[in-house]
Formats: sequence, C-alpha cells, structure tokens
Amino acid sequence: MRLFVAIALPDTVQDRLERLQSDLGAGRLVPPENMHVTLAFLDQQELPVAEALHDRLSDIDLPAFDMRISGVDVFDRRAPRLVFAGVERDAPLVALREKVRVAAHEAGIELRRERFRPHVTLGRFRHKMQAQERDRLGSFLEAHGNFALPPFRVDGFGLYRSTLGHDGPIYDLLASYPLQ
Repeated sequence: MRLFVAIALPDTVQDRLERLQSDLGAGRLVPPENMHVTLAFLDQQELPVAEALHDRLSDIDLPAFDMRISGVDVFDRRAPRLVFAGVERDAPLVALREKVRVAAHEAGIELRRERFRPHVTLGRFRHKMQAQERDRLGSFLEAHGNFALPPFRVDGFGLYRSTLGHDGPIYDLLASYPLQ
C-alpha cells in the first residue's frame, strides 16, 4: 500500500481553497476532497508494517491546536511542479510531525530527512510548462501572495492510502487519530 499521514482540512477551508484555485487557470487542480497537510509520506508499505504503524500512531498523545493557512507559492520558481497554499510552521504542528516520524521509525519505516515546509497543494504542472501557463501562474502568485485564512482547529490526523489512477490519486482514510 502507498501510505501517508496527514491532517485533513475542514470543509469550510476546502471551500475557500477551491475558490482560490478558480483564479489559477493553469495546471491540474487538486480536488478539494484531496486537500490535506502531509505530515509524513511513507511510500509503499506491507500490511504488517502498516499495522505496526497504526499501533504507534494510536499512542500519540498531544493536544489539539490551531492551524493557519497563509500565502501561496511554488517550490522551484525556475521549474515549478506544483503551487501550494502555505501553512504556518508553529511548535504544535512541528511536534506532531516529529511524533509521527518517530512512530514511523519505530514501525520499521525509514523516512528521508527533509526540511518540513507544511503546505496544501492546490495544483500540479507538467514537466515543461507552456508560456501561457507560466504567465497565469505568475499572475496568480502576484495576486494571491498575501492570501490568508482564519485559524482553524486541528483535533486529529489520519493514516491514508493513495491509489494512483488516470484522473489523479484517490485517497482513502484507513484510520484516524484524535488529539486531546
């Protein structure tokens, strides 16, 4: 199974991000129901490893916290592959991510060491962007760089399976884990 651990977004946040996407006019847009904040991408895992991970994730005991989405950007300005809404990287979010990474390690999953830049993917682009797409993206970033939503409560996270298909990935929630 191709797995990841993520924070789902409330419907109201998905709706606001979908309205924001409508101004993009380029790339392949992420459906609102697929929008999330990834805590750890786990790649392909066998069922016994997934079960061990579930046990470890169930033991995470952290308080609920507020999350704030702010700004839009791309990861590589020279060759952007995706556009995203930024998520403020604060202590409770970082603590949750670290606990998830420890749980994955204890379940036998080796994760890559990478900088944590929390975000919600809004759209993806082909390897070679056409000039018109690049212009639309530039205008979108300029117009919405200061985009911000009010904070919302994060009271849990989940373990998801990702199934790749012709029309994009399908995400299935396998288990959810409450925060106190």
